[in-house]
Amino acid sequence: MTALLHTADALRTRTREGHRAVVMTMGALHEGHATLIRTARRIAGDEGEVVVTVFVNPLQFGAGEDLDRYPRTLDADIKIAEQEGADFVFAPSVDEVYPGGEPQVRVSAGPMGTRLEGATRPGHFDGMLTVVAKLLHLTRPDVALYGQKDAQQLALIRRMVRDLNFGIEIVGVPTVREDDGLALSSRNRYLSAAERRTALALSQALFAGRDRHAAQEALRARAASAPATHARAAALNALGESRAAADAHAVAQSVTPTVPGGPAAVRAAARQVIDEAARRQPPLELDYLALVDPADFTDVRPDHTGDAVLAVAAKVGATRLIDNIPLTFGATA
Repeated sequence: MTALLHTADALRTRTREGHRAVVMTMGALHEGHATLIRTARRIAGDEGEVVVTVFVNPLQFGAGEDLDRYPRTLDADIKIAEQEGADFVFAPSVDEVYPGGEPQVRVSAGPMGTRLEGATRPGHFDGMLTVVAKLLHLTRPDVALYGQKDAQQLALIRRMVRDLNFGIEIVGVPTVREDDGLALSSRNRYLSAAERRTALALSQALFAGRDRHAAQEALRARAASAPATHARAAALNALGESRAAADAHAVAQSVTPTVPGGPAAVRAAARQVIDEAARRQPPLELDYLALVDPADFTDVRPDHTGDAVLAVAAKVGATRLIDNIPLTFGATA
């Protein structure tokens, strides 16, 4: 049976068994959290233990954000944690985590923390990293798991753990989506039926960018296999595909083939979906759509190769949602 602990003292006095895996949440658990807990259970093994933390962190909510209305469903959360194999739930109060009020010493997210989500929500990532650092010290795990849906958060936690020598393995778990493609989020429950239809544009935009990227990478591979002269154009035209034929002559102009369109075309494909959603009722209000390097969350260069993240944030009605997908741009031939 899953134990419920509320204090740091109760956490410290608990006998530790095997490897410990921790899943940090703000509660209102859904299938995305359940996937994290199941993955943690597999990593910890039968001899280890899984800790789920439930804490709505006031430091990462800015003025006018939804701290007061953020759902608190601890009883239901404990049931889900137990079903998925958690050994105990640590659900401290604000006073327990921040005795004496807001901490005077905090973790700074640095330059990465001022971009995208950090630009829209100043101070958010400082508050997030501060509580993650405290919870890592309190729970003392060997491994901590976080969802890739919060890609910038995950990147910053990895950077903090590396830069400050925490000695903890950080594992990212792929985004879990509902049947219609919407990324699972505790905030989805705020959406009306009409708002949800509009909100689907976030994932649809990402998928459009992903599909354009896949077409470009397929063309790159075909171009690389053809001779490095005008014969490349003929070889691509011989494939009989309209996209390949349209891009073949541009590819053939250089001995070193490039990707037609590259990152700009990926952004444009996603932006088209977003622009259409902005004309719906209710409309999608875009915060940002960006294609960034996951190492520092700066915009990728036109000739970028390697990993990238296509990220989007927008409001529908009063609800703000985020989503992203990872992409990999192949090296030029």
